[in-house]
Amino acid sequence: MGRRVLRLLVYIAFLAQYSSQEEFCSAEDDSCTKYTDIKQRIDQAVSEYVECGNDSCDCFSPLLNDDLRPWSEGGISRDLFEMAEGRGVHYQIVDHQLYRQHKCLFPARCSGVEHFILEIISDLPDLEVLINVRDHPQCHKFAPPMPVLSFSKALSQHRDILYPAWTFWEGGPALWPIEPNGLGRWDIKRDTITRNAQEWPWEKKEKVAFFRGSRTSAERDPLILLSRRSPDLVDAAYTKNQAWKSDADTLGASAAQEIPLEDHCKYKYLINFRGVAASFRLKHLFLCHSLVFHVGEDWIEFFYPQLKPWVHYIPVRQDLSDFEELLAFVMEKDSLAKDIAERGFQFIWDHLDLDVVRCYWKRLLTQYSALQKWETKHDPSLLHIV
Repeated sequence: MGRRVLRLLVYIAFLAQYSSQEEFCSAEDDSCTKYTDIKQRIDQAVSEYVECGNDSCDCFSPLLNDDLRPWSEGGISRDLFEMAEGRGVHYQIVDHQLYRQHKCLFPARCSGVEHFILEIISDLPDLEVLINVRDHPQCHKFAPPMPVLSFSKALSQHRDILYPAWTFWEGGPALWPIEPNGLGRWDIKRDTITRNAQEWPWEKKEKVAFFRGSRTSAERDPLILLSRRSPDLVDAAYTKNQAWKSDADTLGASAAQEIPLEDHCKYKYLINFRGVAASFRLKHLFLCHSLVFHVGEDWIEFFYPQLKPWVHYIPVRQDLSDFEELLAFVMEKDSLAKDIAERGFQFIWDHLDLDVVRCYWKRLLTQYSALQKWETKHDPSLLHIV
């Protein structure tokens, strides 16, 4: 039996889960009750969506304002800052010079943070700040707010102040052996991924949902198991990470090879999960002009809130209980899926470049410094960066 025939049979069996024997319910029929709810969600989201204006930096300001709101009236006191020490790397800016505590557990992450600060330091006032470069946020939502900057947080759990992650420049996760030094610079990746995407226009992409990543959470297991049952519909497999010891760490199968982000573009549907925190992968997936399935909604980076479900991507419940139905829907409603994919690409391309990252850093540190209630005096024990 040819592969094409096998794929067709598997596809028909897959869709049969969402149609009765008496009546096949096609997603192309807008009156079809099986898919009406999904179609209505998309129509409503698109009709209510308001695009960002010409100033992309303004696009992300609502989150920044929300993050700093706990100190909008009383400001940030020295006592509060000292209480928070140890939750982040201590930085000072004095007379446009950058200083940092000597110890940084992740030197590449600190280097990525420092790159952006140094690019804008001539425009920054004196200040001192705690920048968390660990994976985990540091400020629980139900505890008093602490002035700590983190790259990611869960909205239901944390109150950290978000900053653009170091991975926009360096210090991203290593993808052995293809990118042993971590995900590359965002400006370069924007070019290489979109250039490769041109080789895979929508009509040529494989009609498969694709995922590669390590088993940082058992939340990903249902997708891997679905892929093993229906490999012609889902191509998902676990790769090694630093904690890998045996096949048990990849759900009983040999670890898969890493796939360059550029090569994700051959697939029509790409799946994003959070990792230990928010995933660095998400922004890259949109560049493929593929349809992104984003699992869960709690974990965010600074730009996530302006990406809208059903407008720019397909949202999936964290337990993946609705994934198969959503996949069946977009496989049937191909033109609608393509429209969402294009809106997702256009948003990232138009509103998330390194100029926006620099602008967000500048606004964040400038607004933060205005809340600081003490005069920053140079601490000679700190390391002089520049």
